[in-house]
Amino acid sequence: MDEKLISKKKPAYPISQRLSNYLTTHGRNIKIPIFYDDLLRFQGAIEILDEDGNDTLWIRTYYAEHERDEIEHSLKQMYSIMHVDGSDDILPYLSIDSIDFCTFGNTKPFRVKVRNIINDNYVFLYIKKADASRIYGLELEHLLSPNHINFMVFKDTLIEDHILGIPGDIFIAERLPNLSLQDKKALAKEFVKFNERCFVRLLADMRSYNYVVVITQDFDRVQYRIRAIDFDQQSYEGKTKVYLPQFLKENNALVQMTSEVLTEGSIEQYKKEERSLLAKRAKNEQTRLNELLQCMMEDTLSKSEKVEELKTGLFELTKDVNFKKSKNMGEILSNALDFVTRNYVNENPYLIK
Repeated sequence: MDEKLISKKKPAYPISQRLSNYLTTHGRNIKIPIFYDDLLRFQGAIEILDEDGNDTLWIRTYYAEHERDEIEHSLKQMYSIMHVDGSDDILPYLSIDSIDFCTFGNTKPFRVKVRNIINDNYVFLYIKKADASRIYGLELEHLLSPNHINFMVFKDTLIEDHILGIPGDIFIAERLPNLSLQDKKALAKEFVKFNERCFVRLLADMRSYNYVVVITQDFDRVQYRIRAIDFDQQSYEGKTKVYLPQFLKENNALVQMTSEVLTEGSIEQYKKEERSLLAKRAKNEQTRLNELLQCMMEDTLSKSEKVEELKTGLFELTKDVNFKKSKNMGEILSNALDFVTRNYVNENPYLIK
């Protein structure tokens, strides 16, 4: 795909009062003891290299001694709020092993390693500047995908749990060539479903470094799941192809593998399966999803020319006149989910209507 189809720099959109109220209602908007800007006060940093000596685009930060204790204490409190009950009882058993800063990308996140000193288990938390696009993306992922998403927002700071998995670009380079035929078929099925899920819910720019591959060992096979980890491009781009991972050149190896191990009939079957699952999740989460979509429909999440381009492209694909009537990205997404849900209901003869 032409790189020009993907915006080089997407603007950050503020959190509206209605979205803030939604986050409060559903337990996402919580007072936290530290903000993103507080972590920017580091006094020095060193580059973090991978095992081959390559620059990872992350740097390890260091803080002045008089600030370090306060920052670490606040980060431990934040972990307690996210994972326990918010009390200070667990704080003596936690250690902040590192605070890293990413110099690449739109969000420039901090990555905090929190370790339990009793058993050495650890987790990573990411602290970023809050962007409405990303928050909508995270919440839609929570409601419409098979994945649970844990995040919190307070004012202009966003905190996310680390999403476990092997980065897609690393998996493609190091593991994909050695997969068995059975594993390739299982991964290809998941790639088709992931591709369809991104398109229906309008999550763009799923290049291989923006998702992870999760491997689960079953008793007689290995199961694969592809999980998005970057949600900045939720409902922003105008080109329909940008919402389909299959058209991004970084995923060419997965596309080639899929075409080799799956028939066209199987690919269509898996697309239909994923659309049915999306429709079921949308119906199961109908009240909360409608609240979120109402927030989106009152929000500005993209440029007017991109809205016009996307709604025209989706109308040409589906011939659904509702897309032509859409006034913004929220309405386009609402109509996309409605289109999938209506087709699921109309095509399933066993549903009680």
